[in-house]
Amino acid sequence: MKAYIRTYNLRPDGAKDCFTTVSAPVKSEPLAWQLLGLQATRSGYGSKIPTQYKILLNGKWRRVYSAIFSNIGTLYIGKLSDRLIVDIERA
Repeated sequence: MKAYIRTYNLRPDGAKDCFTTVSAPVKSEPLAWQLLGLQATRSGYGSKIPTQYKILLNGKWRRVYSAIFSNIGTLYIGKLSDRLIVDIERA
């Protein structure tokens, strides 16, 4: 698996600018409730749902979270407002 961390700057008009993409090591480390086949919320939707993935960033393994509403989600590290968006490629 490969992971890419994308950063961006949000302009006052709402446009995104200055994309930077960095490759980072990723590993699968499911939480105990994920191993039991359970989900974080009853509906499956939320703004900070932990995934089974961790990414190495600045020498520390960080949990990847998902903000999911409707039928699409965004993977990120830290706070969604930090703008560290993650793309994970499965081989």
